Amino acid sequence: MKRNDPTLIRLDDLPARKGVVRVMPLGGLGEIGMNCTLIESGGDLIMIDCGQMMPDEDMLGVDYVIPEMGILRGHEHRLKAILLTHAHEDHVGALPFVLPLLGDVPVYASGLTIALLREKLREHSVSPKFVEYHPRETFSVGDFEVEPIAVTHSIIDAFAFAIRTSAGVLVHSGDFKMDPNPPDGVAFDTYAFARYAEEEEDGVLLLMSDSTNVNRRGSCPSEMEVIPGLEAIFREAEHAMVVSTFASSLHRIQNVLNLAAKYDREVVPLGMNMERNIRIASGLDMIDVPCVYHDNPRGAMQIPRHKRLFLCTGSQGESRSSLSRIAFGTHRDASVEDGDIVILSSRIIPGNESAIYRMINHLSRRGARVITETMGLIHVSGHAYRDDMKHLINLVNPRFFTPVHGEFRHLRAHCKLAQEQGMLPEETNLLENGDCLELTADSAVLLGKVPHGRVLVDGTGIGDVDDAVLRDRHYLSQDGMLVVIIGVDHESGEMLSGPEIVLRGIPLGDEGENSLERLKELVVEAFEDTDPETRTEHAEVQAAIKRALRRHIKKQNRRYPIIMPVVMEL
Repeated sequence: MKRNDPTLIRLDDLPARKGVVRVMPLGGLGEIGMNCTLIESGGDLIMIDCGQMMPDEDMLGVDYVIPEMGILRGHEHRLKAILLTHAHEDHVGALPFVLPLLGDVPVYASGLTIALLREKLREHSVSPKFVEYHPRETFSVGDFEVEPIAVTHSIIDAFAFAIRTSAGVLVHSGDFKMDPNPPDGVAFDTYAFARYAEEEEDGVLLLMSDSTNVNRRGSCPSEMEVIPGLEAIFREAEHAMVVSTFASSLHRIQNVLNLAAKYDREVVPLGMNMERNIRIASGLDMIDVPCVYHDNPRGAMQIPRHKRLFLCTGSQGESRSSLSRIAFGTHRDASVEDGDIVILSSRIIPGNESAIYRMINHLSRRGARVITETMGLIHVSGHAYRDDMKHLINLVNPRFFTPVHGEFRHLRAHCKLAQEQGMLPEETNLLENGDCLELTADSAVLLGKVPHGRVLVDGTGIGDVDDAVLRDRHYLSQDGMLVVIIGVDHESGEMLSGPEIVLRGIPLGDEGENSLERLKELVVEAFEDTDPETRTEHAEVQAAIKRALRRHIKKQNRRYPIIMPVVMEL
């Protein structure tokens, strides 16, 4: 891959040229989540996935992180479709916030993805035009011809795409594993991938492939391999059970429901997402509910203890999840006691360790036995391991290769893996978010950077949390806040009331009241030191008070609180 000067490129700078296709990742490269890629051909654009990412620990108060869409401003009419590979939040979670910005662009997705999204988007009063696609049924959008290819993953109805352009065929793997024995019988479509490599005159121009598990050797185990481990626990359980997994892991949920039927357990789903996903998937005949099933948790504690099974989310220690509320004894309809079993049927996602172990400790305090993946095969990944990745590269035999979906270390390792399969270094493209890769039948050139970035979603606010807000929240969390209120005569500039001081998160130490009085004295001194002619200028008085208090608190406490002087005219 040739690298030109990484200048900023806008869509106006990319004229439509026959035999040229451009790939522009907006998210998901160099991070886990926020997967989103733009592809341009003949002046038309398609978007593959539009996901969210969970906030970093220092993004206090932020709920989600989504890709920034400024690149499309003024070009919304060129976006012909959003293609969704599957229904995981890191691939679809940004849609409620992004779709209102993009006009009437149609959303192409599988049946389950559409069904799950309809309810999610209804909560946001967003109603896009959905188009359902089916495996191996080709459709056209703008300058593109797209064939969905069935893959196996940790959620049902997951797909890759083969995308025909004037420059050649692009294959996007989506998230995948090569499960030889999927619970629903829908196999990884090896033939469809091989067909593009063998039957196309020029083969596959570019393969974009999932990189998440590139550092795991061998092949990813089948979902069916968790059944013996789970069954051994069911067989020995004498009291109530709690099984926690991701609400989207419908294969895992199906295995739990089957075991519940076999061992005479009555299942109670906890949490809106868990109940919704089971209801929608069973309504589409994608999962079967063979056991006694209570869709309302009210009265669940009346079920005989030896038959009770709660199926819930919260395996990552999320504070508001059903499992965390059980652990802390605050769930209205469910609890655990001595001898009950809690199964965390998921992996520990890096960064969540402290929250998970804190939750496990509280479950243990209540007498529950907590079983994690470290104690047996009760969880398998939904992402390919190294041998699966090698197999896909050899199966597709692309002219060029770009790793996607992973942190930078994953992307680099995946490039090296492709080179181990015989690809040349110049044929592997290590891209980052915002890179614009231009491809022809025999070249791949990095043109530069397109506008991109992250938008922070805080409650109902979209993009109104910036670095300054995060910095203030960081200070508040570590050093606290001090508010000073004084009343000033609007004519004479004399202080008529106060100062009143409100402290939050700032320890006064052993001195207590004396420390507070000293702060008040400093406020008065700072006020009196200001020029009488400028005392009616609130900004001057506020700045003087801030300086005096900041110096004192820094010297006494080594703290840097947010200081907010309030000057009222009387």
